[in-house]
Amino acid sequence: MNRSEAREVMMQLLFQVDVQQEYNVEIKEKFLKDIEGINSHRPYIDGLFKQLLEHREEIDQKIGEVSANWKMSRMNKVDLAILRLSIGELLYMDKIPTSVSINEAVLLAKKFGTADSAKFINGILGHIARDLSGAE
Repeated sequence: MNRSEAREVMMQLLFQVDVQQEYNVEIKEKFLKDIEGINSHRPYIDGLFKQLLEHREEIDQKIGEVSANWKMSRMNKVDLAILRLSIGELLYMDKIPTSVSINEAVLLAKKFGTADSAKFINGILGHIARDLSGAE
């Protein structure tokens, strides 16, 4: 399993967490237990999942600020999972370049989202990335 595949697993986990409204480590462990090859990516998944649980409100607030014309309750849950994943990487995983995180998110959107998902996600993440680079 490579990092792109680990991101795909992470996106699916975030989708499941959101659908089930269960925000805890137990659901993560249950979800990951039968995924082959995941152990080599546990530091990435465990670290990012922890950050996403701790900072979910902050991440959602950033999404809400940038997507003023879209209420989060109306957003496609797959798009939301991809956005949370990538924003988590942008905010809390310094070793992942911004361009890599955004590109991977767009690829996930093309694979799992709607016809408009990639453009939507790229726009939101681009805006957030500009805000973050301006804040440094």
